Amino acid sequence: MTPEPWPLAATPGPRSLDEKGRCAMPAIPADPTVLHPMPEQPRVVLLKPLITSPLIEVGEFSYYDDPDDPTAFETRNVLYHYGPERLVIGKFCALGEGVRFIMNGANHRMDGPSTFPFPIMGGSWADHFDLITGLPGRGDTVVGHDVWFGYRAMVMPGVRIGHGSVIASGSVVVDDVPDYGIVGGNPAKLIRRRHDDEDIARLLAMAWWDWPIEHLTAHVRTIMSGSVDELEAAAPR
Repeated sequence: MTPEPWPLAATPGPRSLDEKGRCAMPAIPADPTVLHPMPEQPRVVLLKPLITSPLIEVGEFSYYDDPDDPTAFETRNVLYHYGPERLVIGKFCALGEGVRFIMNGANHRMDGPSTFPFPIMGGSWADHFDLITGLPGRGDTVVGHDVWFGYRAMVMPGVRIGHGSVIASGSVVVDDVPDYGIVGGNPAKLIRRRHDDEDIARLLAMAWWDWPIEHLTAHVRTIMSGSVDELEAAAPR
């Protein structure tokens, strides 16, 4: 016997509606504060509750997937990060196994005959440490909201990646990525945009990632599989 949907009047809080507009079940938002959102899958971690460095900022629900200790993300996936430049990752980003962010600390001098960093070898060479400090950088590395990174993608220092973008597996991103762009290759090149300019402007104006969590929860299906028109109709008023 098929159970009746939850009656609207008897169900507190936000609800999910069936195709007839009836309440099918309570809408319970996911918890952005847990480290492992899927306890049976320890390879997946939410980054916001994991991060401890003041130089890294991650939005809610962005996650990293790695079968080999994803909790080491700060040291194994964010490399040469000595500051002051920051890594900023927005909300609802998906990072596949082996994604790496190379920060400005990886830079060597390139304006002389050699790029070799002699002072770090010690001895009297260390007297020339001033030659490798204060090297020019490209600023913060910034990732927008709702960005999907494929397996072992690499992001170079100072890159800005737009909202809704897709970074193909194995890409080396050396230049900025536009909103809703799909890039791939080494160096990564724009393959196409996920939507036309008009729809991209509408999506950015709606900014579903900033919706109240209860409202977002009630419209997950539209966010994942609906049209831009349907998403616009579902937006908070």
